Amino acid sequence: MSNKPKIAVFGSGSWATAIVKMLCENMETVGWYIRSEQSLEYIQENKHNPNYLTSVEFHIDQLKLSNDINEMIDYADYLIFVIPSAFVHQELAKITTSFEGKILFSAIKGIIPESGLIVGEHFHDILKVPFENIGVITGPCHAEEVALERLSYLTIACRDENKAEIIGNSLASRYIKTKTSDDIIGTEYAAMLKNIYAIAAGIAHGLGYGDNFQSVLMSNSIREMKRFIKKVHKMKRNINNSAYLGDLLVTGYSTFSRNRMFGNMIGKGYTVKSAQFEMVMVAEGYYATKSAFELNQKNGAKTPIIDTVYRILYEGKNPKKQFKKLTDLLD
Repeated sequence: MSNKPKIAVFGSGSWATAIVKMLCENMETVGWYIRSEQSLEYIQENKHNPNYLTSVEFHIDQLKLSNDINEMIDYADYLIFVIPSAFVHQELAKITTSFEGKILFSAIKGIIPESGLIVGEHFHDILKVPFENIGVITGPCHAEEVALERLSYLTIACRDENKAEIIGNSLASRYIKTKTSDDIIGTEYAAMLKNIYAIAAGIAHGLGYGDNFQSVLMSNSIREMKRFIKKVHKMKRNINNSAYLGDLLVTGYSTFSRNRMFGNMIGKGYTVKSAQFEMVMVAEGYYATKSAFELNQKNGAKTPIIDTVYRILYEGKNPKKQFKKLTDLLD
């Protein structure tokens, strides 16, 4: 592998588009796998994504575009996956080429339903990629603010610090600051869990709870996150760091948060299906809720917020009654 490795992004949503934009600040060529041939041709002709972050204009000569996932895997040394977790399995099923020698980074904030694993664990257990060749890209960072070039922070986690630094340096710019971490599992679980707590924050808002309750909900959420992650992967970590608490806060409070938006609709009386139909983007927290709840049945962490969101989304329980019960469990 050369000193300037080739990097490709897999996915065409808002976060994938934002990552391509960041990479284009530093690289002559960025690979970009886009499943839809129509979207790919639109970008080639109009220089921007037709569906997400449409204000971001690309220099087409910087992009190596393809709707062939195997071609893009063969092209790049570093593969950044940004496909919604619910669709990762079907995309990986298309792969016939080898991952040997490839470095895989996940910017996916969810659990793969078919395996019940976070993406890094799925890459290791199912695709047999060594943990040394797996990394995670986490926030706190919303794609919409990257498009606006507002100062944002990323945490790049990998067992191999050199590989984390390569990705960090490739993403860093005047408006993006990066730091590295060795907590691959913990940061990825945090990125998944914060979407569930953002749904809870949205439901609370939709039900009419105010800022006072929201602050209690968020403070309880970070403690619940700490308990959950400690059960699945015990190591020394500061849960108040930006990759955990910071990412939780921006997702729980920001108007850009699709998971908060989804929860807000549920709180206002939408059914799950009608809320999903109304939203253009995928709310990862919906799928994460079921996976986290089922995983915790084995681990036994105290998770009243996850349990409440699960009962509302998957058992059809009344949000108002469930949150009334939850308020008695928080402190």
